[in-house]
Amino acid sequence: MLRSAVRSAAAGFVLLFAAVLAADAGTGSGGVAAPPAPVRLVSAQKGLPLGGPTVIAHRGAAEYAPENTLAAVDEADRRDVEWVENDVQRTKDGKLVVIHDATLKRTTDAEKVYPKRSPWRVGDFTAAEIAKLDAGSWFGKKFAGQRVPTLASYLDRLDDNDQSLLLEIKNPEKYPGIEKQVIGRLRASGWLDATHVMDGLVVQSFGVDAVREVHKLRPDVRTAVLGTPSRAELPEYARFADWINPPLKGLSSSYVSAVHSLWGPHAERLEVHTWGVSAGQAKRAFTAYGIDGVIL
Repeated sequence: MLRSAVRSAAAGFVLLFAAVLAADAGTGSGGVAAPPAPVRLVSAQKGLPLGGPTVIAHRGAAEYAPENTLAAVDEADRRDVEWVENDVQRTKDGKLVVIHDATLKRTTDAEKVYPKRSPWRVGDFTAAEIAKLDAGSWFGKKFAGQRVPTLASYLDRLDDNDQSLLLEIKNPEKYPGIEKQVIGRLRASGWLDATHVMDGLVVQSFGVDAVREVHKLRPDVRTAVLGTPSRAELPEYARFADWINPPLKGLSSSYVSAVHSLWGPHAERLEVHTWGVSAGQAKRAFTAYGIDGVIL
């Protein structure tokens, strides 16, 4: 498939560049002035132009299908959006599932199926219990029967569609050790090979310690910090994060420039991928601030 071919070419380019650097180091000829511009795959959605910011489907194509379901993944693929963002949490029995809220109430029928188990926290239910829930009817009748996916099934569907993933570790403070577990699941699903790691996977979180831990566990995996760190914090974050993903509110061209002035752990300039935006705002932010991507 075309996306796979492009990814393979990108991976080959990066590996070749690494080999050149290694050869230079071995001969004592010195380094290079700056790393090459990052290879970026760009998709168009909602009128955003090719050559504009990378478009990442927030919780899948959540305007057109129930968020974080496999239907939302497929809808993003149907609209030719390669990058998909999701949210990962852990069940009572230690399984990783894809759901945004801390509770099951808003996006499933948990209140109906388990009426005596308020407040329906994700971590209070086993994976088998969650698998019984309808995660689609709240959005529309045609989505009845959609389930809360396991991370394993979600990764498989992305591979089937040849899509890329911005994986958010949600509420890591509630799930000690979840970083290691996410890395283990990615490995078991074949997502830590060169093709995925080079240009098909980024792990993000609001929890800075979680991002740092992911980088420690797998330095080759690209990571992102959600939120707007202070400018004084950015040099430290650049040691373990490749992207800074702030909300559009309060963003400025000088802040984006401050992020872009730094090099991340993979010899590429830090990138800015903003969220909390409409398509029109995304266009303006790209023009005014020079952002790299939008999570829509």
